[in-house]
Amino acid sequence: MTAHTAAAASTATTSSATTSTKPSTATTKGAREHARAQAGITSDAMPTIPASAWPAPPDGVDATALTWAETVSGGRYTAKVLARGTRLRITDVAGSACAHLLLFNADQPWERLNVADTVKVPWQAYLGTGHPLLTDQGRVIATVVADTSGRHDLLCGTTTLASNTAKYGDGSVHSATPAGFELFTVAAAKFGLTVRDIPPSLSLFHGIRVAADGTLVSEGTAGRRAYVDVLLHLPTIVLIANTAHRLDPSPHFATTGIEVLAWHAGKELDRLPNTGPEYQRAVANTDDYLAARGALKTPAI
Repeated sequence: MTAHTAAAASTATTSSATTSTKPSTATTKGAREHARAQAGITSDAMPTIPASAWPAPPDGVDATALTWAETVSGGRYTAKVLARGTRLRITDVAGSACAHLLLFNADQPWERLNVADTVKVPWQAYLGTGHPLLTDQGRVIATVVADTSGRHDLLCGTTTLASNTAKYGDGSVHSATPAGFELFTVAAAKFGLTVRDIPPSLSLFHGIRVAADGTLVSEGTAGRRAYVDVLLHLPTIVLIANTAHRLDPSPHFATTGIEVLAWHAGKELDRLPNTGPEYQRAVANTDDYLAARGALKTPAI
């Protein structure tokens, strides 16, 4: 046997041995072994379970208070049910994210974020700290309590299959360029909600301004690590679709990841950042609704 032949035989033997150690999914036993072998494998986009294992809690927040910790890549979605008194932080990790957000009353999901009222009632079309996120029942489902981005949108809604197909060639859920509405349909289905339950959403991290002639103009994003915090007044179903804004001027889909953290912060409901009469009325409507249900008590944390 020549040296070349011997080397080839050795390589083949090594390759065969390596291949034979990998579990085959052709049988139930092999599929089980393959699935169990995935334990402990991590990626750049996944939930941290338990949330308290998240390595870098926000300043001043005990890790044990965390109830949600997840990273979501561009073109993907996430969803969670959170308690009243939860503070939710969404962060634009690399500076090119666009988080489309929907909120539903977890106890009666037919009550949900109403973007039109969220603009109309506080007399403000541009989202920022102190802005209430209102439902169609005149109640506050959440309040923006911190914002380092300042670039958001309450006017355009999310993308659709038709709009993304026209711009990128595809907008389906499992494509490389999924539309926000398509992602929302999948997220909503996890809670028994259907297409008819999905209202217009708001968008975080991609700013839109109204020009003097009435046209909507993209302001782009604020850059990496910008974040928005909202404080929940109701038990809430949160749906987030992280996909390009419909007015993103780039012809290429380049949406980057977001970081989602939530923690108990019930005492903050006693020191809300807005004293406007319209806001206070909406808070009173919310508290009246909760008191009638015997659910006004907030967490002590």
